[in-house]
Amino acid sequence: MEKHIIPQWLETAVFYQIYPQSFRDANGDGIGDLPGLTAQLDYVRELGANALWLNPCFESPFHDAGYDVSNFCKIAPRYGNNEDMRRLFTEAHKRGIHVLLDLVAGHTSVEHPWFRRSMRGEPGYAGRYIWADDVWERFEGIDGILGSINGFCQRGSCATNFYSTQPALNYGFARITQPWQTGPDSEDAAGTGEALREIMRFWLRLGCDGFRVDMAHSLVKADADKKETIRFWQKIRAFLEAEFPEAVLISEWGDPPRALAAGFHMDFLLHFGPTRYNDLFRENPYFSRRGAGDLSAFIRHYEKIRPPGGAGLVCIPSGNHDMPRLARHLDADELKIAFAFLLSMPGAPFIYYGDEIGMRYLEGLPSVEGGFERTGSRSPMQWDATLHAGFSSAAAEDLYIPLDPDPGRPTVAAQKADPDSLWQEVRHLLALRARHPALQNCAPVEFLPLPSAYPLVYRRGAGEEQILVALNPSGREAECALAGLGPAQPLLHSIGGAPVLGQNCLTMPPGSAAFILI
Repeated sequence: MEKHIIPQWLETAVFYQIYPQSFRDANGDGIGDLPGLTAQLDYVRELGANALWLNPCFESPFHDAGYDVSNFCKIAPRYGNNEDMRRLFTEAHKRGIHVLLDLVAGHTSVEHPWFRRSMRGEPGYAGRYIWADDVWERFEGIDGILGSINGFCQRGSCATNFYSTQPALNYGFARITQPWQTGPDSEDAAGTGEALREIMRFWLRLGCDGFRVDMAHSLVKADADKKETIRFWQKIRAFLEAEFPEAVLISEWGDPPRALAAGFHMDFLLHFGPTRYNDLFRENPYFSRRGAGDLSAFIRHYEKIRPPGGAGLVCIPSGNHDMPRLARHLDADELKIAFAFLLSMPGAPFIYYGDEIGMRYLEGLPSVEGGFERTGSRSPMQWDATLHAGFSSAAAEDLYIPLDPDPGRPTVAAQKADPDSLWQEVRHLLALRARHPALQNCAPVEFLPLPSAYPLVYRRGAGEEQILVALNPSGREAECALAGLGPAQPLLHSIGGAPVLGQNCLTMPPGSAAFILI
């Protein structure tokens, strides 16, 4: 794996992901916006986060909640304008907060001017998308293509990513089997790559600090081993190193060895694919008090994919806009132990807005802007006990997504006032991480082999500082033997009751976590 040194600010970065249309509505139209977001930057900093990732804010017909972009260099009017984004960058930087935008690299909206020009076969745009001569071409068996547009395009059939309103941009084919396919070094593919660089230059010059790249693995088609996709991103990394060396790239890839070799600084463990992420919090979750989970497969996979020091970061998010919220499977006490894990592992932590207060997944909501079952994880942020939980002054029927109707729904204000709340615990854990280099993004981790699934024990270290993290989410006491452990070890922090430290023995109360200096 090629070694890519991460920018210094990333070594201590803690990210807070914001779905902008659901965070804070400043103008009362029922949709969150950039001024509303900017007004809450102090909240992000108070929690302990120092970086943001924003879902797409660009002009769009919103058939896929903004992932169908019609103008990459213009903020959608529902959120404000480009000056509002510039102000967000400025105000965030004043507070020591970096901001990443969502880069939809693989496709556009059918309403994008590029697509209209491509349909007409205009020079410079005719090959910007993937066109087949046959109007009935289905693009079957080609990795990375999920559908096609046909029946109304004069040129034939156009490949799409995800929804039929999202024509796939042409980065070439690694394996050419049809006359309408072009290679990754073709003039058409090169033009698409340069167009992507121009988009990145535009926002980086305005003050953006980098990008999370949507579907980063899927650009070059028929690329089973991803060699050509990796080569493409290595060129992008070289461009950024030359022009914007502090800019950060995060990939939605779910395969860290390949993503980091491609030049990304970070890759996520995703809720699909081989990462075993769901073993943690969702499918028969380890962090449930039922105590029926097992992380052995997760640990084996994590050990296999984690990078050597300095080569990049593997990130374990609390959730995102595409998966059910943590609170669908875990209650507030269980969430405290889950966050003790999330905020003590290597890689930059990612907290999805509202997870820090245990916002619920809302079952059975009507699909909004192509969200379908994901809509239940995109409901408005719950700030306080005022109208619409402080999200908006709009009428209820004008809210982007309905609010959690439960009068007992968690809110930021209530949890700030409660010293035992989940919000307080997340803040304590982030403060602990900030104080101790051994718990930060680049310090290594060593999972200690134990005879049973509970407790989970691992060592984090940086220089002479070594911290033992012990987690027992189960509803029963758990004990383990640990060589070299003594009763006088300093306890830095505990949740759910203090552990009992004996000579070479650790006993964890039910539903507890401990951070021990060794």
